[in-house]
This record gives sequence, C-alpha cells and structure tokens, in this order.
Amino acid sequence: MPPPADPFADYWGRAGGEAAFGDPVGQPIMLDGSPTQVYRRGLIALRLNGPAALPLPPGWTNGPPADLARLPASSWRALLTAPSNATPLTPLQIQVAVPGYAGRATLLLYDGRARLIGRWEVAVADGAGVVEVLPGGALGAHSALLIIDSAIAGGATRLYTLDAETMLATGQERFDALYPMIRRFMEQCVLEYPIDGAPVRGYRSPDNPLLWLRDHTYQARGFRYFETDVTSLIDAFRHAQRPDGSFPDFLARPELGVTRPLRKEVEADVEYLFVQAVYEAWQMTGDDAWLRTNLDAMRRAVRYTMSDPLRWDAERGLVKRPYTIDTWDFSYGPTTTDPTTGRPAPRHWIDDQTIWGIFHGDNTGLAHALELLARIEERVGDPALAQQWRAEANGIMDRLNALSWNGRFFTHFVPLTPFDTPGVDEAMQLSLSNAYALNRSVLRRNQGRAIVDEYFRRGLQRGETFAEWYSIDPPFPEGSFGLAGRPGERPGEYVNGGLMPLVGGELARGAFRYGAERYAFEILHRYYFLISTTGASYLWYYPAGNPGISGADTLPTDGWGSSAMLGALFEGAAGIEDRAALYHDVVLSPRWIFTRDVNEVKAVARYAASDGYVAYRWLRTSGGVELQATGSGERMHMRIPLPEGFAVPTRVLLNGALQEHLIEDANGSRYVVFDVNAPFGVVHVQWTT
Repeated sequence: MPPPADPFADYWGRAGGEAAFGDPVGQPIMLDGSPTQVYRRGLIALRLNGPAALPLPPGWTNGPPADLARLPASSWRALLTAPSNATPLTPLQIQVAVPGYAGRATLLLYDGRARLIGRWEVAVADGAGVVEVLPGGALGAHSALLIIDSAIAGGATRLYTLDAETMLATGQERFDALYPMIRRFMEQCVLEYPIDGAPVRGYRSPDNPLLWLRDHTYQARGFRYFETDVTSLIDAFRHAQRPDGSFPDFLARPELGVTRPLRKEVEADVEYLFVQAVYEAWQMTGDDAWLRTNLDAMRRAVRYTMSDPLRWDAERGLVKRPYTIDTWDFSYGPTTTDPTTGRPAPRHWIDDQTIWGIFHGDNTGLAHALELLARIEERVGDPALAQQWRAEANGIMDRLNALSWNGRFFTHFVPLTPFDTPGVDEAMQLSLSNAYALNRSVLRRNQGRAIVDEYFRRGLQRGETFAEWYSIDPPFPEGSFGLAGRPGERPGEYVNGGLMPLVGGELARGAFRYGAERYAFEILHRYYFLISTTGASYLWYYPAGNPGISGADTLPTDGWGSSAMLGALFEGAAGIEDRAALYHDVVLSPRWIFTRDVNEVKAVARYAASDGYVAYRWLRTSGGVELQATGSGERMHMRIPLPEGFAVPTRVLLNGALQEHLIEDANGSRYVVFDVNAPFGVVHVQWTT
C-alpha cells in the first residue's frame, strides 16, 4: 500500500487529532534532524522507524516561536548543533550544516520562553558554517531556526540549555571576593530543624541560637542569591501568628529548652517585618499562590499594629514603643528581674516604670510595609485596599516628619510625656534605623541625601573610631540601660554605640541611591579590608575595631551585617534592583564609572529559588560605556550614570539605533534613563566625541 499523501495529517488523525495535538503551526520543517510538524500542543516527527508523537519543548508550552507560523518551509535541510550548556552573555559557537548550500543564512535564537532574543548572520560554505552568539533571555532549553531566502531551512528545539548563577567579576579583588566570602559567612548562620512536624530552614541571629523573624528577614538581602528554601520559616511564623494578629519574635527550639514561640514585650516591629519577609520571598519565587496564602496574615498584622493600644498612639497616629535603643529589645532603666526565671535580666518587659514614646524606625518600617502590601493587593488581593494602605503610609510619614525629622536625620526617640535623659544630647543622637530608612522608599529626596551627608560628616570626625557605622551616636552614659552585666551597658558596646556592618551596608546602599556613589564604594572597600584581614564578620565592633563578643553564642560569621553589605554590592554598585518578582521588571544602574580602576564587569544576579535572573557585561570605552544586558524578565529600566562633570550625553544607542532618553538628577549625580522592552539589549552611552 502506498504511504499516505500527508503522513503528518494521517498520524495526527489516528493519534487523537485536535484533542491531542491542537492545530498545526506553519508547514512541516526539518526540526532536530527530522521532518516535523509543529502543533499547538505537541509535535509529530517522521523518524526512520515511522512517525513519533513528541511533547512540545518546555519553553514552547505557552506557544511556539511566532516565526514558525509566519515563515514558509525551505527546500534546504539544515541541522544545528551547539555545546549542551551555556551561561548568559558568554560567547557560544553554533554549528550549521546545510548539505549542498553555499551563501548567507540567518540564525534566529529563542529563549526558554520561546521569545526571540537575537538574529545572527551565518556564512555557509560547502554546506557548513559557524556563528558565535551571546546567549540570554529566560533560562532553560533554547531553540533556534535557520532562515534561508526568507524560509525555514531547519531548527532545533533544544539547541543548548541556559543556566545562570550569581557572580561578579570586575578584575578587582575588593569587589570580586565579597560575594564568595559573604556566602561562606551566611552558610554558617543556617538553622534547619522540624517544628510541629514540618521542616523549617532559616537564618539565625548572629548572637543567639534561635530563629528570629527580624534576623532572618534582614538576611534576605544576601541569601536570595543562593538559598532555595525561602518560604518554610515564613510559613512557620504565619502558623505562630496570634489571634490578635501579632507575631512572636522567635520560634521554638525544643532541644535548647525553648518550647514555644515567644515575643519580647517591648518590640513593635515584628508585624511589619513579616510583610517585608513575605514580599521579598515572593520576589524570589514568583509564587502568586503562596503569596495569597499569606495575605490575610499580613492584613491582620498591620491592623494589629495600627490599632492595639500597646503598639499604636491614636492621638499622634504613629507606632509607639518603650524607650529602647533604636529597634532593640530592652528598654531604658536599670536591670530588672525575669518574671519567669527570677534571674536578673534586661528590661524586656512593660511595667509601671516603662517610658513610652515614638521611635522613627518603627514608623518608616511600617510605612514601607504598607507600600509593599499595597503592591501585593494589586497583584493578588483587593486593589481598593491598595489605595487605603498607601494613604495610611503617606499619613504615617507626614506625621513622623512633623514630629521627628530634625532637618538632618530622624530624632532617635520622642517621649510621649516629657522625660529628661541624663547625659544625653538627644538632638545629636543618630540611631541605626536612619540607615534603614534610606532603603525603605519612604523618604523625600532631600531627606535621603541629608542622612547620608550626616553619616559622612561624622565619619570625617570619627578620630580613632574605625568606621561611622554607629548603632547610636553619641551613646548613652553607662548604666542607662541595665543589661545584667552583659556588653552594652557601657558606651561603645553592642547597640549602645558599637559599630555595626549592618549599618554600613544599609548606608552604602543608600549612598548609591542618593548620589554619593564614591562614598558608597569606599564603605564597601573598608568592609572588604575588615573581613579579608580577619576572616570574620561580627554583629558589632568596639570603636577601635576589636570584635564585640556578646556571649558564647556569638558567631564570627554575622549574616545580618554581611548580607547588608552584599545588598550594597549587587543592588548598589552593580545596580541590579527588582521592581516586581523574578526580575521581570528590573532597574539596571551599573555604577562602576565612579571607580577609577574597574574597566570591565560581568555581573549575574540569580534568585536561587527560581529561574529569575539578570546578567550584564559593562565596558568602559573611550569617552563612554557599553552595556550588554539580558535576563528572564519583560522589561529592563536602564539608568546609566554619567561621570562627574557631564550633564548630558552626546549620543545614546540601543541595539545600534539612536535611543530617546531622559536625564535623571539623583542628588547631583546624573543618569541617562530609558526602557528596554525586550529580553536582550546592547546599549552605548557616549559623553565625549
């Protein structure tokens, strides 16, 4: 019996037809070396032993490349081959075989989501050719088509697999060594054990062997790049949420005798930290379903903060707390007695001696969390509530500014009733949450630069103090806070004037944001010198630079401060910031032009918990810069800084064409700003001819 006139249609009909395969896409072509018909839900390939039904490649499940339907099939038969693995923006050679053909061909390359990422011209001689490409776009199996005379000569569904891992290469050790060193530090901070039968993995406090929500949340600045489990600890805290919407500070750890989650009564920041933790974990995973499971808990948390008389001052419309040093968990006054053990202890409790007031960090943190919650509502919740949360955030900042902003920074603590703190000039006290405020997107433009300038000024005046990363400056007199003999009672110890890398990291990230880029780079350099010469990073240091040891549980591998420094490196210096999830809407502000010795950079930021990533190559050229950028997202918002002394560029090109752009003034630094609505772009910015 003669073969059917159309073997694809015959097999399609016999194997389930439209229900199994869907409609055909374009004409039969050579694909992976076999004549193949592409359908909406599968492939049929003609093999030597007969037709075979194949699933769509993973990247084609939402639709195969559009060019398959647009272009006809060629009479030429091409085979494409390449090395099996690739990394973003690392040149890769593609081999082309077209028996009997000589001439020009065009290679179309598609990423792991079947998006076109580039076209390359190929010279074919004696039936063979080779072309070097720059892989990019979404991770996974990349496919390709070879076009001859506007027709498809052949293709490959899995030409190579693209994968990415966070890395930074600048040619300068003070930057290149930071990520691997900090990652090693943070790997020593991991705790993993079951709670109520469920495995929990999180990042512990640097001076306490428990899983505290604040320590874990702040360390997300660093572990996002290498940690795959970013939700189990948040789930455990959600399960531990109390009926009134409040949260404990830390989880149970039965092996150490901590049998239930507990809260330090003076704390007022735990609820907004839960919202921040959820939002940033969602950024890393892109898991909308998981985000929805946390929505009610987040709403109840912020409503608790803004209504419970223990946390909310209704008259001022601001969060209140006992008189603590910044966001720490013990309050002003002599050592007290632990009501459960009867032993001397810091004043973690509220009693009739408690001094109440407004602390700025609680309120900038809550305003930030409300903005994050508004974004979450727009994504998976109630858009009307999003407007409400934003209005609440704006009101909090207006009231806080009127009460606490002194023109240079936020006053540390404003008592609700008059209270004199002996030996303290409260108008001069600069506390660590001013550095956190820099990166909470709640400040007016002049406020951010004013805070940075205040730290810089104090840094110039620091004398023998090795850094201006003050927990609080000036500190409180000895004995103001009774800590039962633990470090911190004396000035310059612990959070009473000790120096903290977590402050330096937030300050550096903020300095990059507010136009003090050279100062930010200098902070990173000092931190590199500290950890490279000592092989350690501590939560706090004495002013002279010797490490602070709070007790037997102190780690020499502080993940809190080192992750803040890593945030300054990748989000500040490398300038990679995620405005949504999975880097689908990313801001690129590579700031290497503010260094004197970095001329070429390759940077990759990858969420280890997902396929979200961004990669770029930056090159200093004669009178300008070149940037090749790609990633898994839909849009890249470019912010290319101009060097000092240049107000406008002479030319801006995107993929070889003149690009319209704006000039953004970031507190004196000027940035060339425009969008790239594609997964791949080559940018040239020239400021001299």
